[in-house]
Amino acid sequence: MTAFIKEYWWKLLCVTLFVYVLSTGLLKPLGSGIETVDTSAATVGTPLTLGVRCYNSQLTTAKPRAWLKVGDSCFVVADTVTVRDDRNLTLQFALSGNFPVKDKIVAATLVLDSKESGVMLLPSAVFINSNDSVKQSITHLLRLSDLDGGTLRSSYPYREILEETIRNLFYHVPLWFAMLLLFCISMVFSFRHLQTQDLRYDIAATAFAKVGMLFGILGTVTGMLWAQYTWGKAWSWDIKQNTTAISLLMYAAYFVLRGSFDDDDRRARLSAVYNIFAFFMLIPLLFVIPRLSDSLHPGNGGNPAFSKMDLNSNMRIVFYPAVIAFMLLGIWIASLTRRIDAIRARKLGLLEDNLVNN
Repeated sequence: MTAFIKEYWWKLLCVTLFVYVLSTGLLKPLGSGIETVDTSAATVGTPLTLGVRCYNSQLTTAKPRAWLKVGDSCFVVADTVTVRDDRNLTLQFALSGNFPVKDKIVAATLVLDSKESGVMLLPSAVFINSNDSVKQSITHLLRLSDLDGGTLRSSYPYREILEETIRNLFYHVPLWFAMLLLFCISMVFSFRHLQTQDLRYDIAATAFAKVGMLFGILGTVTGMLWAQYTWGKAWSWDIKQNTTAISLLMYAAYFVLRGSFDDDDRRARLSAVYNIFAFFMLIPLLFVIPRLSDSLHPGNGGNPAFSKMDLNSNMRIVFYPAVIAFMLLGIWIASLTRRIDAIRARKLGLLEDNLVNN
């Protein structure tokens, strides 16, 4: 039993992490959030009635409070909060004073607060015309320290537009991490083949490239599903999508190249050179060019990546194990593919019997 664990510990770790990621990633609930408001414009001096729809909230069992956040630290409290059901409520604001900002049009963030759901935010929920009035002082003004954060449940953060698809972070991104690792290992084996002319390294390079290609395709598919929900189109010709497609086509050409030669040594040598070139081309295609152009993809073209507000501690304890799990799975599959290809090469007389398992 001890010998089994020593030999297969990383496979056991892979299975354990996958069970954890799949169960926790799918079953843990999403946090509360504000979905929509029925009014987006208001004027100082005119009462504002705001219908609000929330997500995964428990409004009927709580006593929610509401504010409009104006400026950096000032909050105008709602005069009346009427809960209609667990997800819907109506707010009334007097808006009878002067806002502590210089702009005529002010974008106000809606803030809801309850013991059960914690703090819920909707940035730029209402645009308020301040009428440039400076004669009155603002009424019902609160400081940020007056907010009651509530007892937050163990949940993933609710983010507008993303909503439940935020869970895709546990699958889409780790697939790409694993793909890059597999392509890197494949490149190293290609380099070793050029050094030694040993076909075992060529077989290993091909096996890892195959699985890397598989993970790249799966990463693209999960990204398209995410884009369909958040961007409105599965493929919008975004710069990140375009460079991803070019990268996968570049590795598809690697396999086309391998099928273009009958001579095994020549095929292995030229494929190794191309594989090294392809890997280093991934750096500008995936990490440099998308940052130089406008992009919808997080972290590229001026679009911010997931921040500490999005990737909270509840997500980190699933995301990082997911990255490790997908990397281990990729290495596992590539190792099996390598052994199968080595057995096939042995039958063709390209490898000696005692070299198959090395």
